Amino acid sequence: MSKIMLNVGGMTCNHCKMKVEKAIQAVSGVESVNVDVEAKEVVVTGEVDHKQLVMAIKMAGYSVEDRNEPFAYQE
Repeated sequence: MSKIMLNVGGMTCNHCKMKVEKAIQAVSGVESVNVDVEAKEVVVTGEVDHKQLVMAIKMAGYSVEDRNEPFAYQE
């Protein structure tokens, strides 16, 4: 399982949070999503294509900045 952290610009409210969550959850392989509007941060876990996550967020109308490359971790 991998964990991907992204900075997402343009989120200002709970509606934005739900829109970003919905866009990410539609990406194949996503197991969990944690969106923090105040920090403008998204953490995604699962076996997912990093580029598809970025595209889904951009298609939802938000900007994306990679915090780091995806990395694997053990639970």
